Amino acid sequence: MNNVIFSQKLYDAAQRVVDGCMGDADPACQTACPMHTDVKQYVRLAGEGKYQEALDVIRGKLFLPQTLGRICAHPCEQACRRQTEYGQGISVAGIKRFVAEKMDNKENWDLAVLNPTGKKIAIIGAGPAGAQTAIELRRKGHEVTIFEKMDVYGGMMRVGIPEYRLPRHVIDFEYSYLDMLGIETKFCVEIGKDITFEELRNTHDAVVLAHGAHVGSIIPLPGHQSEGVFSAVEYLKEISETRAFPRAGKRVMVIGGGDVAMDCARSSWRIGADEVYQCSLEAMEKLPASHVEIEESLEEGVVFNAGWGPISIEEKDGKVTSITLRRVLSIFDENGNFAPSYSDETRTIEVDTVVFATGQLVADITDGALETTRGGRYVVDKDTLATSMEGVYVAGDAAGGNIVIEAMALGRKAAMSIERQFAGRPLEEGRDFQEEYSYKSRLDIPLPKGTTDVPRLHGELRDAEVRKRDFAQVDLGFTQEQIKQESSRCLQCTCKLCMSECIMMNDFGDCPKTLFSDFVNNKEMDPLLAYSCNACDQCTIVCPKDYPMKDIFLGARVDFVNANNGESPMKGHKAINMHQKLGFSKFFTMAKRAVTTK
Repeated sequence: MNNVIFSQKLYDAAQRVVDGCMGDADPACQTACPMHTDVKQYVRLAGEGKYQEALDVIRGKLFLPQTLGRICAHPCEQACRRQTEYGQGISVAGIKRFVAEKMDNKENWDLAVLNPTGKKIAIIGAGPAGAQTAIELRRKGHEVTIFEKMDVYGGMMRVGIPEYRLPRHVIDFEYSYLDMLGIETKFCVEIGKDITFEELRNTHDAVVLAHGAHVGSIIPLPGHQSEGVFSAVEYLKEISETRAFPRAGKRVMVIGGGDVAMDCARSSWRIGADEVYQCSLEAMEKLPASHVEIEESLEEGVVFNAGWGPISIEEKDGKVTSITLRRVLSIFDENGNFAPSYSDETRTIEVDTVVFATGQLVADITDGALETTRGGRYVVDKDTLATSMEGVYVAGDAAGGNIVIEAMALGRKAAMSIERQFAGRPLEEGRDFQEEYSYKSRLDIPLPKGTTDVPRLHGELRDAEVRKRDFAQVDLGFTQEQIKQESSRCLQCTCKLCMSECIMMNDFGDCPKTLFSDFVNNKEMDPLLAYSCNACDQCTIVCPKDYPMKDIFLGARVDFVNANNGESPMKGHKAINMHQKLGFSKFFTMAKRAVTTK
């Protein structure tokens, strides 16, 4: 029926459902991932033994599944419901790694590229941000060239993450996708030395700065210029390239509490240290490093001084002899500003090497053409990553990204802006900027009935005393049986409880938001939808927001009848009307006067 005028009350009720229904909301693991990988789906597929299908889901978003399966900071796991409820999130990264190791094959890689556009893009840096930007743009048919200062792929991911965590053959295998896709990479080309930034601009339609943060940072403590003091960048880079660092001694102090600090500390064992220490302003329970990195560092014998800040480095004849630490009382003041305060308690530790893992800086390769901010990072539009210079964009560390998966998302974001530039459209047009990065899920639902705390599984690790003296891979990963067990822990978070209770609604859509969006937008409803409701109210009973779906359906029936001369618009109901009419007809009803007797 197209002549029905539904009441405004119905439209208002339906709009409330449309605005608040969580039936289409992605789970927290997916929204926390900057690349929005469908974690729930590939974890389920992996648990069912459908490894190729699981990999297809992963590779639909990520070209580095094995790499990320090993080193991703996995914000998805931090957002996982099992993490927030029980402190034991699903081992998403481990599942991703298993599937990729088992099934990834170059023959199955998607090499589809659109017809050539004639547009040329220069990307500076072959790290994850530059690579992701290149992939996105090459798929659109553009000519893409990466300029890389080093002679290998991977950027800081390669020279900053030790090979016992990320074997180099894994990087080379996954990065071969770029060459197969037709992306040209020019290695050993330093911008500002071998070619100027201005030359790149003049010979390309767009330029992306994705060269990472390769400059080490050393806090100017007393004694910081002594022999034996190094930045984490310098330390890890040389160890990555040579598996050695001859300038280091046997007693090493690493300053910092993040994953880079853990990498420096653990690498120190592998180049021959006898004693390895750590110190940081953050207390043990507040360390920013991942729990896995902290636990494995402890297993390998790193001595932690968490909650102790360095105040001076002692030297003799210009060489480091010890470092003095002071107990930290607080790191921030009452206004949240960084302002460490200390007690009078100190301790001095004899060391001959100090490594500062306290941040990295971005080198300006534009010769001052672009404005920079803290840490050398470029000033960009946070939504589009455009700079003040037309056709120049920034991605990855140089734009403020901190982890690999964030760098990739920023690379994708820069590519989206370039696509709009080439089309002559505003860079902001037709974009949902929330969807281009991490965001908080709208899902707010109770745990499934019967949910219990099930321990998280961990991959098999090599013995700490053995592994700490070589660069072989530490984590050997999951077995097939472990994958099945770990995947079963996933709660498959979704809010479609009403759809489970009501068979009828499933015939018309996938959730109430879909059903009522059509009603609100088109101003019409299939009568069958309204008349299929049996008014049991189970949909509302299980709905976390108690939306009265039944009331909308029953209210629609009233409007249908009013528009149809007081009768139901359903053809099948005509038989009911006739039955009622005949049921009270004199042809079928006989009334006999009662006989009274005296």
